[in-house]
Amino acid sequence: MGVCCLFVATAFPAAGTLTVATYNVENYTEENRMADGVYHPDYPKPESEKTALRAVIRQLGADVLALQEIGSAAYLAELQRDLKGEGLDYPSAVVLEAEGLDPVRHVAVLSRRPFTSVVRHTDLTFKYFGGVEKVKRGLLEVRLAVGGTEWTVFVVHLKSKLTERADDPESALERAGEAEAVRDCVLKIFPNPAQAKFLLVGDCNSSRTERPVRALLERGKTTIAEWLPAADSRGEVWTEFWHQEDTYARIDHILVSPGLRPAVVSARIADGPDTMKASDHRPVVVTLKTD
Repeated sequence: MGVCCLFVATAFPAAGTLTVATYNVENYTEENRMADGVYHPDYPKPESEKTALRAVIRQLGADVLALQEIGSAAYLAELQRDLKGEGLDYPSAVVLEAEGLDPVRHVAVLSRRPFTSVVRHTDLTFKYFGGVEKVKRGLLEVRLAVGGTEWTVFVVHLKSKLTERADDPESALERAGEAEAVRDCVLKIFPNPAQAKFLLVGDCNSSRTERPVRALLERGKTTIAEWLPAADSRGEVWTEFWHQEDTYARIDHILVSPGLRPAVVSARIADGPDTMKASDHRPVVVTLKTD
């Protein structure tokens, strides 16, 4: 009797390193969408896209995977379970869900390493046209024990460019306000970034030169973080294909504190064969030395 074995190709990081990836997984939740040429209200992400997404994640070899546009904790648990079934175990998982924030799309983290602590920042506010608004998806903070010290990963997903007010085209002011609230929170936690070890990662819906990302990089004369350049295997630097406008852009970023910058080994944009099937975004990955 023959024996059938299934071998799953999964990348694993080198010893003495920590690999962190950020990935907008495009509506891994219930959403009004077209599937197989048919419109479906409140329909989950199609299985073909989920399969492609898991293939991309397996190829990343990330120790820590920051996610945007994941649904509720049940959806994160589904992804965690299905990845484990294919040979990639992320035993530590957290999603940021909170009353008053985006009820559909969340930020989350899957990790091979245990969290030493988790903080869900759900009360970040900023002034907006004479009123006060909350950062729409909050700020997720996770900490890990690395090489005898503690490293922190902050995960963000700033407001999209969909215009919700005629006097704020592409929600530019709202997104900038969110970024400044996040920046102030990070500085409150780490008032001396030159000595701190943290990464700030996620979908900023803004390029490196636009106000939201610039706000996350510095305040006055204080350098908060450094932006990491990255490219795919062909030297291309885009991370999102916006179907509606038929445009490519770099809006997903990894920022690293000055105190952690010397640990950076490399950064890249994943461009495997399944990336365009899985999501309208491509992951950004950084490898850091831990010893």
